[in-house]
Amino acid sequence: MKVLIVYCHPSNNSFTYRLKEEFIRGLVAAGHQYEVSDLYRMNFNETLSENEYLREGFYDDRLTIPEDVLVEQNKINTADMITFIYPVFWTEAPAKLVGWIQRVFTFGFAYGDAPTMKQLDKALFLVCMGGNLNDTVRQEQVKAMKTVMLGDRISNRAKEKEMIVFDQMTREYGNEGKHEEGKQGKREENIITFLKKTYEIGYGL
Repeated sequence: MKVLIVYCHPSNNSFTYRLKEEFIRGLVAAGHQYEVSDLYRMNFNETLSENEYLREGFYDDRLTIPEDVLVEQNKINTADMITFIYPVFWTEAPAKLVGWIQRVFTFGFAYGDAPTMKQLDKALFLVCMGGNLNDTVRQEQVKAMKTVMLGDRISNRAKEKEMIVFDQMTREYGNEGKHEEGKQGKREENIITFLKKTYEIGYGL
């Protein structure tokens, strides 16, 4: 299986980065192929141009698609599966990832009468958030994120779709837990558990 990983985080000094690396480690161990679109490292332009707006807003496929968008579309159509790895910023993906979807899922490719985007075997979202999923407000936020990402942005563009949320990942701010001698804080415990799970996800595809 070939997996396209769309990774979006501004810093390698993050749990999200470690999550991405562990997912890749599992893929490699299982013999899968992968390709990474690291949106910050690529300096992907998330801003829709006027020409792109006119093309999408008026469903005018005579207008050209920018080269950077065509490259990403080709990555999708040569993959079997897509995996999005990112942190939650104010109940949403980072702006670069939202912009990637807005620019790459073009008319004639992702939607329209005869879209050329292949139906992927699976779309997987590995999402890091600071809040605690035991809290009702966080459960409601995740439900909303799933509605947007799985229901609208992926829809029937993949045969299967799944979002896995790794919670309580913010440094300090209530997630460290009280350290007792010989014991780890809650965040450290979560990191060990979540990284192991992520490796197993990659390996088990």
